[in-house]
Amino acid sequence: MDLGIRGRTALVCAASKGLGKACAMSLAREGVNVTITARGKDALEAAAEEIRKAFGVKVTAVPGDITTEEGRRTALAACPAPDILVNNAGGPPPGDFREWDRDAWVKALDANMIAPILLIRAVVDRMIERKFGRIVNITSGAVKLPIPELGLSNGARTGLTGFVAGLSRSTVKHNVTINNLLPGPFDTDRLRSNFEFNAKKLGKTAEELTRARAEANPAKRFGTPAEFGDACAYLCSAQAGYITGQNLLLDGGAYPGTL
Repeated sequence: MDLGIRGRTALVCAASKGLGKACAMSLAREGVNVTITARGKDALEAAAEEIRKAFGVKVTAVPGDITTEEGRRTALAACPAPDILVNNAGGPPPGDFREWDRDAWVKALDANMIAPILLIRAVVDRMIERKFGRIVNITSGAVKLPIPELGLSNGARTGLTGFVAGLSRSTVKHNVTINNLLPGPFDTDRLRSNFEFNAKKLGKTAEELTRARAEANPAKRFGTPAEFGDACAYLCSAQAGYITGQNLLLDGGAYPGTL
C-alpha cells in the first residue's frame, strides 16, 4: 500500500540503531527524507549511509543528545519544520526506587517526558499551518503493564502519555495526529541489557532469562525492529489521519488485559 508520504520530511530521534533506526528505515522506504539524530557519531553516520544506499532518499545525520537543549537546537536547525516527528530516547537504567534520588528522577523526566514535549512544541504549530503532521512517540509497553525494576521509565513515560492524551485531541482537526508506540519485548540492545541486570540478581545467566522470556510470550519470540518500524510508518501515513491519542502496543500478545 502506498502510504502517501513520499517527499515528506521526518525528524527521527535516537535513530542510529534499534527501534529508532527501524522507524527511519521504514519511513525512507516510503520515500520520506529523514533527519536522524543520536549521540554516537560513528554509528549514526553508518546508519545514514545504509538508509541512503537502500532507498535513495535524502538522509541528514545530526550527532547530539536529543535530551539536552543543545541537542534539540542542533536537530531542529537541520530539520526545522518536519512533516513527521518520531520522538525516541534511551530509557533510564533499571534499579530499586530506594536508590533513586531527585537527580535520577529529573534526568529520567528530562529524557523521556520533557524532551519529547519540547520537540512537539517546536514543530506542531507549523504542522497545523500546513494541515499535515504526524507525531509518534516511542514509549514502552510498561505504560500499560509496569515493570518494577524500570520505575524511572514507568513514571516518566506515563507522564508523557497523559500529556499526549490531552494535546492530541486539539490537533487532529488540523490533520495533525499524535500517537504513542509501546514496544514490548523486541530484540534490541535495551532488552539484552535488562536481561543481564536481572540475571545478576537472580543468579542465572542472561541466556536462560532470554529463552524463558521468549517462551513465555504468546508469540513465542521477540519482535523484530523492522516490524516496529513498519507500524510507525503506518501511523505516519496519509491514511492514518483518523487515529490520534492512541497507545499502540506491540508485544506479541504479552499484555494480558482486555483494554
